[in-house]
Amino acid sequence: MATTFADQLRSLTDEALSALIQLRPDLVVPVPADVSALAVRAQSRGSVARCLDGLDEFTLQILDAARLTRSAETALTSAGAIIELAAGVAADDVRVAIDRLRVRFLLHGPEDALEVTGAVDEVTSPYPAGLGRPADFLDPRTAALCADKAKLRRTVLAAPPAARAVLDRLAEGPPIGALGRTTKAEPVRWLVDQHILVPISEAGRSPRPDGELVELPREVGLLLRRESGPLGPMRPFPPLPEGTARDPKSVDSAGAGQVMEAVRSTEALLEALAAEPAPVLRAGGLGVRDLKRLARGAGLDEPGAALLLEIAYAAGLLGESDVAGSGRSVTVSRAAGQIDEIFLPTGAYDLWRALSIAQRWTALARAWLMMTRQPGLVGQRDERDRPINALAPDAERAGAPQARREALLVLTDLKPGTVPAVDEVLGLLAWQSPRRARGREATHRDALSGAALLGVTALGAITSYGRLLLEDPDIDDSDPLGVRPASSAEAPGDGVRALDELLPAPVDHVLVQADLSVVVPGPPEPELAAELDVVAEPESAGGASVFRVTTASVRRALDVGYTATDLHTLFRRRSRTPVPQTLTYMIDDAARKHGGLRAGSAGSYLRSDDEALIAEVLTDKRLASLGLRQIAPTVLVSPLQVARLLGGLRDAGFAPVAEDAGGAAVLSRPKVRRAPTRTSVAARAAEHAGPPSLAGPRLAGVVEQIRRGDIATRAARRAPAGVRAANGQGAPGLTPVQQHGQAMAVLQQAVREKARVWVGYVDSHGATLSRLVKPVSLSAGYLRAEDERTETLHTFALHRITAAVPEQE
Repeated sequence: MATTFADQLRSLTDEALSALIQLRPDLVVPVPADVSALAVRAQSRGSVARCLDGLDEFTLQILDAARLTRSAETALTSAGAIIELAAGVAADDVRVAIDRLRVRFLLHGPEDALEVTGAVDEVTSPYPAGLGRPADFLDPRTAALCADKAKLRRTVLAAPPAARAVLDRLAEGPPIGALGRTTKAEPVRWLVDQHILVPISEAGRSPRPDGELVELPREVGLLLRRESGPLGPMRPFPPLPEGTARDPKSVDSAGAGQVMEAVRSTEALLEALAAEPAPVLRAGGLGVRDLKRLARGAGLDEPGAALLLEIAYAAGLLGESDVAGSGRSVTVSRAAGQIDEIFLPTGAYDLWRALSIAQRWTALARAWLMMTRQPGLVGQRDERDRPINALAPDAERAGAPQARREALLVLTDLKPGTVPAVDEVLGLLAWQSPRRARGREATHRDALSGAALLGVTALGAITSYGRLLLEDPDIDDSDPLGVRPASSAEAPGDGVRALDELLPAPVDHVLVQADLSVVVPGPPEPELAAELDVVAEPESAGGASVFRVTTASVRRALDVGYTATDLHTLFRRRSRTPVPQTLTYMIDDAARKHGGLRAGSAGSYLRSDDEALIAEVLTDKRLASLGLRQIAPTVLVSPLQVARLLGGLRDAGFAPVAEDAGGAAVLSRPKVRRAPTRTSVAARAAEHAGPPSLAGPRLAGVVEQIRRGDIATRAARRAPAGVRAANGQGAPGLTPVQQHGQAMAVLQQAVREKARVWVGYVDSHGATLSRLVKPVSLSAGYLRAEDERTETLHTFALHRITAAVPEQE
């Protein structure tokens, strides 16, 4: 009796079945009911395609060899036939590839009668190894030519150069070409007339505008491949990149500098959006002009700015907010109407800024690894010839996370400090998984360029902390997106600690120069950074950032509540150099002028004890839009609100302050605008992640569950004749009422004796089933019984039970 696919799976040891599940984890999502269900799933198109996607070039070639050597009568092949066809490759290497296919059950059966899983032909090319179909299948005249090998060789050698070029191209695969209707088709017509090429038609399709199709028969293709081999060039081992060597310490040092630059640039982009939010386009995303403005302000090119904005959005640091809830009046409007949403930093951005540089970078790097976006598409055009904008839905690519990990894992497999060429990396990726790499070249290139911008790689090699990022236990290969995020509250991982050691220590002091520039000799501590944001203007960033104190920055500090004494104390405490006298004079001069004007609500009012200053404001033509009107020698009023009045006066160079109803000065920091906190891509990945990688007790439990289900299913098929008859046309000699009464008596006895019985019943879909169970209770119209094989408690409605037979019968 022929052994079925399910029987072969059933005959596997638990270790072999566990190996199959580990290699093809999709087979147990969800866990199949029994081995038969597992067999059906293992032969399905989707599962086979996913399995093939993970195979290397050489293994796929051996699978093609198996397809080519199948017998026409039995559709079986053998290991010997495959080894013979794979000429020029060591037999042991071919056997390793065959075993790789057998353990995945893409090939199954004994070595002398191997069968290719049916769905393989459905999800792969109809032309294995790029060879056409046999000549006897295509055309009798071509078959006769191919049967005479000497004549076939002479005919091919006699082909004109143009015709021979056509043959060589078709021999490389695929073996299909167009006959055409132009003079350029003469070489093809010559080959058709000589019966070397066979015209074919496409079933169910309209005629091609460039003429009918032609196919190169398999025998001719094998003849033309006599030098490269029947399966084409074969590489049993991966083409490892040679690359050049660099000092790993130099790589890490350069990477640490790029890490600081990436964090600084991200912060600059988000601060620019906080100061001047960008509108969300109606189709989604960030406008081209806004991207240019942000890139220019952060000192980046547009692709770099788009990448960091995408990462910030994926990390939950950037989000959309409606205009009404943004805390400001947005006056920019579209041609079609008012802006509805704007891009703003979220509340998580403030928490992120309080972390160390290494922790901030780790949050960005993890978000980049797992985000389903391809920032390299920004600036290109879609299939409808429309530009793809940053943060727009058009840049969504589900395969981007896997492509990034694939590219980086190639680098981690190399010796530290090795700098491979990009083409070498792409070539290795194409060998490792040609089906998956096809069409992903641009994505892999984007992954390598993004890694360089973030500092995951430096000088062309992967950094030590970049390796640790990929090896971190919080990164789980079973996660569909490639990463399982760790909370920022957790203890720092090895990658964070390694990066911390490479970065300069945060500093709590500055060096104030005579020209009022402030040099920060390292990354500032969060408290110092917050102070510098208020009292100075940034000029340059890097390992040592430079700020400058200006009259405007001193006024800003006074506006948010600092006094002259506070500022003098701040600079004396923070500066390791003497505070220049020029800075002292600037602070005192600005403090004397600050608050000389007081604003309040009238709409709003403006008052000052200095009548000359009131007169100056009243006659200033730049302030005409404020609608000022004098109601007393020292008081002006305006129909505008206080905030608008203060803004107009400050823009004109005056230094007013607001006051409350009692005349006390109101000093406060400007309201921080933030978008609503949104879930980062890391958290969303954790919520929707698939089951973790199966191993150890969990894997053993899955195997045991499948085995138990299989035993139960097979046992159900061996139900006693009485149960099978009751589920069919009824027990002989008994009416349905008598049959049901008899079943109730058996069940009551089984409850008392705690014995097992076969129960026949009709399920909710009308199907008749039988199950071996141990009754627990019989009451309220229901039978509760335990299935000892699956350790499951079942409840049966009594009116659905058709029969009950003790097990011993």
